[in-house]
Amino acid sequence: MTQHQAYQPLLPAGNKYLQQKWDRASYDLHRHNVKTAKPTINMTTPETYGHLGLKLKKLKICDCCNNLLLGKITHIMQTTGAVDNLNYYEKKSLNMQQRQTELLRISHENQLMLQRLQQCKSHYNGKSWHQDWIRTMSLMDTIARYPRRRTNTIKKKVTNQVTELKDEENQNETKMDERTKQENPAQNVIQPKSPFEQE
Repeated sequence: MTQHQAYQPLLPAGNKYLQQKWDRASYDLHRHNVKTAKPTINMTTPETYGHLGLKLKKLKICDCCNNLLLGKITHIMQTTGAVDNLNYYEKKSLNMQQRQTELLRISHENQLMLQRLQQCKSHYNGKSWHQDWIRTMSLMDTIARYPRRRTNTIKKKVTNQVTELKDEENQNETKMDERTKQENPAQNVIQPKSPFEQE
């Protein structure tokens, strides 16, 4: 039994020998295509361009700078080597006078505004408001069925506040007197009384 007779094709064929040859040829072609196939992703190194490695413009600039430095060095060597580095420049402003006049104007306006604020008097009278409030509270006490006598408590609070303010003023005055005595000890010396002064 020969080899082509033992071959079993995938599809029905009239001649097994020819079918085996055709299948073998197609398989060899497939293997050749697989071996010679190129990858879809390019993994090779990129091309190197000459103008990227050799930058002529940069070299030209470097040569120009080197020539300038060489010229300066030769000039220094041929001469005494003095360098003109005296930079005594005065700071000048183009609008200094205008800014000064503007500052003076603003300060003058602020002073005038401060004087007006200090001289102005209030249009509201707090005493009259307080008296009206006491009057309304007394009216409420007279109208109410069970008066709470709030007017008396308000008057007591007002008197207490006045007395507290007076006490604070007296304390401040005593503190100021003590400070002045400490600052001027010559005033603390008791002077002898004359016999003509009445006790």
